[in-house]
Amino acid sequence: MNSFEETDVSQAILEAYQAKFVEALRSDVIIVGAGPSGLVAAWRLAESGLRIVVLEKRLSPGGGIWGGSLGMNEVVVQKEALGILDEAGVRHQPSGRLFTADAMELASALCLKALHAGAVLLNLMMAEDVCVRSGRMTGIVANRSMLGESLPIDPIVFSARAAIDATGHEAVLANCLQRRGLLKEGLGRLPGEGPMDAPAGEQFVVDHVAELFPGLWTTGMSVCASQGGPRMGPIFGGMLMSGARVAEQSARVLPKAEEGSRPD
Repeated sequence: MNSFEETDVSQAILEAYQAKFVEALRSDVIIVGAGPSGLVAAWRLAESGLRIVVLEKRLSPGGGIWGGSLGMNEVVVQKEALGILDEAGVRHQPSGRLFTADAMELASALCLKALHAGAVLLNLMMAEDVCVRSGRMTGIVANRSMLGESLPIDPIVFSARAAIDATGHEAVLANCLQRRGLLKEGLGRLPGEGPMDAPAGEQFVVDHVAELFPGLWTTGMSVCASQGGPRMGPIFGGMLMSGARVAEQSARVLPKAEEGSRPD
């Protein structure tokens, strides 16, 4: 146990992280936000053979899954989302017309499915801006969480053929475009979420997944925030299905791109 030095530990971390970081600089799809919809999208897209990078501004991926409602770590899903839980190996039990699952198990399972499928997940990394070239999103301008917000530290750029805004209520990427008048609504703010209507919100977050701007899709609560859908509260089935839907939509388009259009 004493056959190493402290600097051996530091060197191992630096070398492994540098290799992972360099590989992540160029990808097919970059997903910002590692909540339920972002993780499902990463898992499904990586399984399809695309190179996927996920940026998460917090220390722990999983988004709102961990806290359930009021810190009670159980999540609620509807019957239509059980297939995703079963695929991820997450146990669930009926509760009236709905189903519950352990929040810790679900968050951990989604992280593992995304990582084992081949996605790269970088935590403590926040999106600061977007790259747009010839009317299409081509990358994400990112910085270290907390440091980038409080110190004059220049960001770094991750290039990708497409991006998915999975940043939840903040809809960070969509707002970056909106402020510059690049979305249909022009300059100003996105419509934001409407009042809570859980059944309607669950349907909206799946049905309105779309390419909001060339190369930019939205999923999860970013769908509601960018298109004015109702919020749905502490139910997660729509989030999971929204992630699956955005993976379907983007994967259908991306393989058609020329090899030369990939980031080099």
